[in-house]
Amino acid sequence: MISTEFPELNKGENVQLFLGGTWCEGASGALLPVINPHTGAVRSYVACAEPKDVDLAVAHVSAGFLEWSKTSALERCNILQRAASLIRERSHMIARIITIEQGKPLEQAIQEVEASASFISWFGEEAKRTYGAVIPSRQYDVRQLTVLHPVGPVAAFTPWNYPFSQAARKVGAALASGCSVILKGPEQAPGAPVQLVRALIDAGLPPQSLCLLYGDAPAIARQLIGDRIVRKLSFTGSTQVGKQLMQHAGENMKRTTMELGGHAPVIVCGDIEVERVAKQIAAIKLRNAGQNCLAPTRILIERSVFESFCDAFVCAMEEAEIGYGMGPSVSYGPLMHSRRVDFMDHIIRDAVERGATLRTGGKKLGSAGWFYPATVLSETPCHALVMNEEPFGPIATVNPFDTVEDALIEANRLEYGLAAYVYTSSLAQASQISYELESGMVSVNHYGLGIPELPFGGIKDSGHGTEGGAGALMEYMYTKVITERRTP
Repeated sequence: MISTEFPELNKGENVQLFLGGTWCEGASGALLPVINPHTGAVRSYVACAEPKDVDLAVAHVSAGFLEWSKTSALERCNILQRAASLIRERSHMIARIITIEQGKPLEQAIQEVEASASFISWFGEEAKRTYGAVIPSRQYDVRQLTVLHPVGPVAAFTPWNYPFSQAARKVGAALASGCSVILKGPEQAPGAPVQLVRALIDAGLPPQSLCLLYGDAPAIARQLIGDRIVRKLSFTGSTQVGKQLMQHAGENMKRTTMELGGHAPVIVCGDIEVERVAKQIAAIKLRNAGQNCLAPTRILIERSVFESFCDAFVCAMEEAEIGYGMGPSVSYGPLMHSRRVDFMDHIIRDAVERGATLRTGGKKLGSAGWFYPATVLSETPCHALVMNEEPFGPIATVNPFDTVEDALIEANRLEYGLAAYVYTSSLAQASQISYELESGMVSVNHYGLGIPELPFGGIKDSGHGTEGGAGALMEYMYTKVITERRTP
């Protein structure tokens, strides 16, 4: 289906690789189609890297590391700050690329780009604060100290759901630390990472310090992890793939940062303002059509307000407008590809067959593109697939609880531990619940996650390491101990 309302959705420029300061095709000239999620039609093509291209990227970042790691922290900061300024200047252009290729509403895409600029800026400032320490010695004529060094060239793998911000987090922290980077971008939404690379190069980054690849992700990952020059892997994606990469990385003694899947619980106590909280949770759920690892999914409601909350939540989900991301009043757009639609159908059908009540949604909209409506399931048994597998779509379950202890048992039941939410007017309950939730991040009475100064990461099967806050740079550095006597 061709869009006549928004013709720019129909055709775009092909995307190339970036190797050693040059935009180029892959060694074989192979291209992969970029499918428009609004229409289901091919919009453009992206170059596919072959093993020769991966080897070339490694050679470039190896040379680039020798230069960039010796660049002063102040100069690294200045370059990243200039890049952040360029990103802000180009934010609307970059956001339109994200919306066209990935489907999220333009306003949300603009927020993604501006948040990315904040991350780049934050990491630049933190580059000047990678302090070592002087450790008191047991002997008068001995000095003991620690210094921080960049770990080496980094391989960063980023997903399609936030194609600009996820790349900015990884690349920004790695560059601020003095590492060179091979960025493996998402073929489904390849245009945004191109703009990140251009902003950094235009800001003065040495060209060999950053390469951009697209192509067969498993093959590229195996090749990069197996290469002794690459010293660090940063990956955002599914838990299943993350575990496979960690196993391979362990065999090659590679450091890793893993931001994996989530299945965020929400505990809503009976002392809240029902309608306001229901609207807030619905808005968080539907950001990026639920294709968000932080999205609330298992909503647990104290029984005294369960029915009133369900009514208000269903109303809020139904009132949210779905449509083309360029539309001015759209709340959420299409899913990324047809496999997501099939999975939505599968887990909803499974839940209903197991006794859940479908309160709204549950069926693909239209014949073109991959639009799926906001869907609410209630009284869903804990053995249903949707209660155990990350839906990664606009689906939420609402179930009642009788005691806070019951809610915590369900919230902590899964091996996921990325994000969790609490809504209560009681400071005592907020403190208890947030402390006992098994999650890397907990947000109480609002959505306060994913900002530059806060650590971003999960526990259990949701990964390890952080991608925000002061500790993010430490993921890309190692500590060297130096002990020296004044005289031989």
